Amino acid sequence: MRKATSEMTMGMQALSGLGLVYIILIFCRCILKWGDGSCGTDKRPGIGIAQTTGSRQVQADVAQIWDSSAGLMAVIADGIGSANTGKVCAQVAADAILDRYEPYCELNDPIYFFRTSFLEASQRIQRTIGERRGGASTGAVFINRSHLYYAVAGDIRVAVMRGGEMIPLSKGQTLDVLAAQAYEDGKISRQDTLWSMEEKKVWSYLGQDGFHEIEVCEKPVLLKPEDKVLLMSKGIFEELSWREIEDILIDTDDSQKSADCLIRAAEQKGNPQRDNGSVILIQRLEA
Repeated sequence: MRKATSEMTMGMQALSGLGLVYIILIFCRCILKWGDGSCGTDKRPGIGIAQTTGSRQVQADVAQIWDSSAGLMAVIADGIGSANTGKVCAQVAADAILDRYEPYCELNDPIYFFRTSFLEASQRIQRTIGERRGGASTGAVFINRSHLYYAVAGDIRVAVMRGGEMIPLSKGQTLDVLAAQAYEDGKISRQDTLWSMEEKKVWSYLGQDGFHEIEVCEKPVLLKPEDKVLLMSKGIFEELSWREIEDILIDTDDSQKSADCLIRAAEQKGNPQRDNGSVILIQRLEA
C-alpha cells in the first residue's frame, strides 16, 4: 500500500503545485497509520514519538516507524527549503525509505538497504519538487533484536542511553564535523578548524544535486536490555544539552512520556529562532 500511495502522489505532480502534492501525502499518511506504520504519538510499549514546530509556522519534520517481522525501522526527516517545499521533501524522504522497507520479511544487509533507499529517496525528492530548491536531512535506525544499524544524511542525531549515560553514535554531515575530521587528517590548520566549528550548515542531504554520501555504521551496535535508542532532529539536540537529555530519560521509563518531556524542555528554552524538533525514543525491553 505504501508503494501504491507514493506512486499516486508522483503521478499527480504534473497536475498540481506543491500544495496539492502535500495534501495527497498527508492523506497517504492517514491511510498508512491503519497498518503497522506510525507517526505522531505511539501507544506501543517501549516506543515514543513527539514533535514541536518550535518558533516556525510550519512543521517540516516527519517522524515515522514501521515495525514488522524483519525488525523495526525508524525515520526522521527534516525538510530543507521554503516551509511547504521542505515539508513535502521530508514526507517524500520518509515514505521512500519505508516503501522499500515494508516488503522485507528479513533484512540481511542493512547497510546496502540504507545506501540504496537513501539514494532512491533523494531521486524521488528531485522528481517531486522539480526546479524548486529543497531537500531533507534524514536519519534512519534499524533494530533487529539486539542489533542496531543507522544511517544519516545531514544533521539528524542518533544516540543510545545506557546506564544513565548518553552515547552519541552519529556525527552528522555538517561543516563543523567535516572541519574537525580534516584537522585530524592534517588537511587544515587549528585556526581554520576553530573558525569552521561555528559553521553548522549541512553539506550532504537528500534531494541535493549529486547526492551520494551517507554516514552509516559499518558494524552493528549491540544493544543491551533497557538501552534507550534516541533519534532526533536539530530542534531537540540544538536546544538541549546531553546532560539535560540524560536527566529527562533517567526520570521515567515510559518512552512516550520521556519523548513528550524532551519536547516540552526544548520549548521551554524560549529560543525565538527555535527550529522544528522531532524525537523517536525506542527502549529495548526484552533480554
